[in-house]
Amino acid sequence: MTDTRLSFKEMCARFDVTPRTLRYYEYIELLAPEKEGRARFYGPREVARMKLILRGRRFGFSLEEIRQWLLIYGKKGERPQLEAWLQLADRQLAALEKQRDELEGSIADLRALRETAVQELERL
Repeated sequence: MTDTRLSFKEMCARFDVTPRTLRYYEYIELLAPEKEGRARFYGPREVARMKLILRGRRFGFSLEEIRQWLLIYGKKGERPQLEAWLQLADRQLAALEKQRDELEGSIADLRALRETAVQELERL
């Protein structure tokens, strides 16, 4: 990654997030941009963290879980962070698989009800 810094506006555009979201991530200490007066600048570390945050959100992790996971690296290092990640990933995989199974059941039920409605219409 280059040493290029992104402005607040550039960071919002790059990650397709609102200014409010970016400020909130800073408020809850997920991001710590460099400040020059009122201007904020995001370096390679913050860009990498933003990628991890958005990926974590896509996988269904809470912002607090992501924050705690990111803190581990700074306090304990890479190995404990990876161990924590495996625990989080295993738990989230189980939750997502359960949601998928429930969704598949709902789809099957809806298809059956739809087919019943089609058959009912054909009889009328």
